[in-house]
Amino acid sequence: MKKTKKKEDTWLPIWNEEFTFPLTVPELAILRIEVHEYDMSEKDEFAGQTCIPVSELRPGIGAVGLHNKKGETYKSVKLLMRFEFL
Repeated sequence: MKKTKKKEDTWLPIWNEEFTFPLTVPELAILRIEVHEYDMSEKDEFAGQTCIPVSELRPGIGAVGLHNKKGETYKSVKLLMRFEFL
């Protein structure tokens, strides 16, 4: 599990962080992305998540949709992510 740094007071957060995950069985691996709203005065609040089979990932930049706790897709919320395989 990896975590990005927290961003404060921004409507368009850009993390620009890179993570490496060694895989032993890539055809069974799933990438789970979870987003939390950070608030200094309160506990972090769940904002959305998605799970992507690693076998379906393609190199390059893509928009990844997020889902609420019930699994319903947010209509206008996406993360722009870049995937690279070494």
